[in-house]
Amino acid sequence: MKKRFAPLLILTAAAFAYAPLAIQRAPYESTMGLVQKIFYFHVPSWMAMFLAATVCGIASAIFLFAGRKSYDRIAVAGAELSVVFGLIGLITGPLWGRKAWGVWWQWDARLTSALVMWLIFVAYLLLRKYGGSGSEKLSAVLALFGMANVPFVYLSVNIWRTVHPKTSVVMTLEPDMGRPFLVCALAFVSLCALMLLTRVQLENRRAELDELFLALED
Repeated sequence: MKKRFAPLLILTAAAFAYAPLAIQRAPYESTMGLVQKIFYFHVPSWMAMFLAATVCGIASAIFLFAGRKSYDRIAVAGAELSVVFGLIGLITGPLWGRKAWGVWWQWDARLTSALVMWLIFVAYLLLRKYGGSGSEKLSAVLALFGMANVPFVYLSVNIWRTVHPKTSVVMTLEPDMGRPFLVCALAFVSLCALMLLTRVQLENRRAELDELFLALED
């Protein structure tokens, strides 16, 4: 873990240190102006959430079907990060939308499905905390449902007509906008990976302490 932590920490710090400079140098979008630069934080935050949700879902599947408890701890970490990065997206999105669309929120396919996905992982954490005995497996099933929503949320703007830009907008960015976006995407994804490693390590330490307490009681 230590071997992976240090390089990842350096990469994350460097990306976040350079990101404001890259965003400042990026040109203004022709119609939205300055507010469009929220894009450089909004989209990468959802990329980080999709990564965390996928990790949570895969780890939950291994826990459910292989019974490996270590993967349950990875799933918990992934769910927590899904909620954190999803919240960033849900805050920055309306801030951008208020200027771009004239309203804080539209109940279209992308926005509604993104909110539902975020609520699934909130429900996962609540179930883990208050569900009692057997909540781990019930939560794992919920995580699989949450992970299944990742491609649905991503492709929703291509399937239905929405006010939200299509996924192709990222691929059509001008180089002066594309480079800052890549820096921010790297920053958020590496931060997600860094926090995931740290959070899993904490869960492993807690599991070791629980085993020690059980051994002392016996």
